[in-house]
Amino acid sequence: MGYLSSIKVAIACFPFLAFLFTLPFILSQYHKYGSIHKLRVLIVYSFILYLMTAYFMVILPLPSFDEVRNMTSPRMQLIPFQFVIDFLHETSFSITNPATYLLAIKESCFFVPLFNVFLTLPFGMYLRYYYQCSLKKCLFSSFFLSLFFELTQLSGLYFIYPRSYRLFDVDDLILNTLGGVLGYFFVGIFRFLPSREAIDAKAIEDGMNVSGLRRMTSIFLDLFFYLLFSLLFTAMFDFKHPMLISFFLYFVGFSILMQGKTPGRSFLNMKLVFENHPIFRTILRSFFLLFYYFFFPFFLFPFLFTGISSVSLSPLFTVSLSIFLLLFFFCFHLFYMIKLLKTGKMFYDKILGFRYQSTILEKKKR
Repeated sequence: MGYLSSIKVAIACFPFLAFLFTLPFILSQYHKYGSIHKLRVLIVYSFILYLMTAYFMVILPLPSFDEVRNMTSPRMQLIPFQFVIDFLHETSFSITNPATYLLAIKESCFFVPLFNVFLTLPFGMYLRYYYQCSLKKCLFSSFFLSLFFELTQLSGLYFIYPRSYRLFDVDDLILNTLGGVLGYFFVGIFRFLPSREAIDAKAIEDGMNVSGLRRMTSIFLDLFFYLLFSLLFTAMFDFKHPMLISFFLYFVGFSILMQGKTPGRSFLNMKLVFENHPIFRTILRSFFLLFYYFFFPFFLFPFLFTGISSVSLSPLFTVSLSIFLLLFFFCFHLFYMIKLLKTGKMFYDKILGFRYQSTILEKKKR
């Protein structure tokens, strides 16, 4: 039941860690491949869940401080293969009596060492299959993962507790390392799974098209870079409208100098391609986006509501009209955000005469 409880805790905590990991994962995938492969998502996130589960199995259940303070049990077991001696002495196993074999493997002295092997078996499988580690790297990685677990126990959960509440056992190091090595060999039977090279090749092939999520990610990444650039620009120069000037310097200046790229687009391997007159259309697009995403919702829209309120209309009609306009504005943008995620295009792309083009192949050729 203790192991089952640890698994439940890991599953409960997983969404929070996955949320923190998602943005860096998206950025790294678009930067490397230009797309996010579904199988890669499954592999990487399941690996995170596995590591969380293994970690919680090592530290849980947490005892009380008083219970740990009163412990007098040994903190370390440094005799290699002590688990073999314990198995022979503490179980009903008798090498001369085959009838005891089945009974012996049902006892805890057999299951605890077996669990330590199984604990790192998936680790070796992930290392060989996805991370393409050699047997030597897998062996050392499994050992150091086990050492991390054992030191976590020995330190009393990083000195939170007054002493260790679980035993530092050299046999665990041996068995965990063995588990990782067995996992390395065991993964060979999963030949039906595509290779890492095939996953990467398919991801780059998909990355030749700019998806809606990739385009949306570039927008938010460029906004982040723009804010940093604007803060630096404001600190260095004393202009009347520094945010506005820095906006055009960033989104127009960089786009012209970098031939359709900005720092955000360049990082995600994409650029803007215009039908004709790229400089003029870059400026026009920037003016339109500034009006549509900034001026209209933050200045014109509140001004419109103020005007409605000042007209001699019934309060019920004024409130109803205001709610209708807000809902219309929200639904309009929600519709096009969903459409953007599906098609990778917005309604103003064709009007302004531009499209997004992937540069992932240019990166691979360099």
